[in-house]
Amino acid sequence: MSSIEGFISTLVNIYQYVLIAYVLLSWLPNARESFIGEILAKLCEPYLGLFRRFIPPIGGMIDISPIVALIALRFIGMGLAVVIGYIIP
Repeated sequence: MSSIEGFISTLVNIYQYVLIAYVLLSWLPNARESFIGEILAKLCEPYLGLFRRFIPPIGGMIDISPIVALIALRFIGMGLAVVIGYIIP
């Protein structure tokens, strides 16, 4: 694995942890209004918003768009690593 592939893989993993932390904050009352919650919202909402436009909450309450977003992020990261692996041997 080249250093660029490793770098992309690391960035994808870090962003996945940020998304998971943001989703977990939704379970705690008033946590998203905290300083950390606001920073995570600025990082995560643009990406999650793409999926929320197309995937409505189930029963009006359960939002599965973060799950789909995490799966898509993993596939995008793997695809970028493969493409870069072919471009830069």
